[in-house]
Amino acid sequence: MNLVLGTRGSQLSLAQTNWVIEELKKKNPDCQFEIKTIKTKGDTDARPLFTIDQKGIFEKEIDKAVSDGQIDFAVHSLKDIPSVLMDNLVLGCVPIREAVNDVLITKDGVSLREVPANAVIGTSSLRRAVQISRIRSDVKVKSIRGNIETRIKKVESGQYDGIVLAQAGINRIGIDVRHYDLPINEFPPSPGQGAIGIVCRSDDTSTQVMLKTIEDQNTRTAIEAERTLSEFVDSGCRFPIGAYGKVEGSMVELNVVAYSIDGKESITVKKSGSALDPHQVGKQAADELRAKGIAKLAANWRKKLEEWNK
Repeated sequence: MNLVLGTRGSQLSLAQTNWVIEELKKKNPDCQFEIKTIKTKGDTDARPLFTIDQKGIFEKEIDKAVSDGQIDFAVHSLKDIPSVLMDNLVLGCVPIREAVNDVLITKDGVSLREVPANAVIGTSSLRRAVQISRIRSDVKVKSIRGNIETRIKKVESGQYDGIVLAQAGINRIGIDVRHYDLPINEFPPSPGQGAIGIVCRSDDTSTQVMLKTIEDQNTRTAIEAERTLSEFVDSGCRFPIGAYGKVEGSMVELNVVAYSIDGKESITVKKSGSALDPHQVGKQAADELRAKGIAKLAANWRKKLEEWNK
């Protein structure tokens, strides 16, 4: 069985894709895989991510290639996959999740509370920007783009005093860099963070069966709760919500935090339910967020984004 898979050309994307291939080969030794790199809007548009008014900026072109039959499946960072896919596509596999937490990278590996006043901290994420400001209102949070290695070099050169990244990214590409693990209770991750999602065609049964050989059910259950939440409240790059699901025995627990634009207000929700129905847990969390006033927070975010876009 010869298959062509698509991914972005970044070092992290290729590292994730090669990891997927190695795992698939262990279970499917007769399969051969060819990687096709595809540029996305997120790769070619250098503006800060929160100013780009488009969903799926890191996956749309790749998934279209799957939909059109140019490639057999696509490997993504799961947090980049929209809640709703093209009609003929499915989330065919969710392998075991990497670390979900964020890390702070500085020259000396200090914690966020130890960085000097007026330090410049880089991130491409509005969620992380607000979380940083809630803890250290005296530092300057500045937008940063580029691959992981480029961002780290900007710390080493002194352009930034620190940057905040996902732990999973530095783990996957094997970078040995001094960092401080940011606690999940203060920095709840974006839905799907640390997980890989593999998208294929809904009518391609043989590929789906092959991909399922590396599925991790606990990861799938947790991220299904997170993605259902995202779908109901329309979160993502432009309206940051921290959400982390975890499976304990026969139950799945979902912890969610939404923030005001200045970080002074937040809404916290914790829901649990049967691991057999993670979508219901995600929906219940979304309903409680609505009841607690998430619409007001969302309106303030939209107003600020309109100002940034101008």
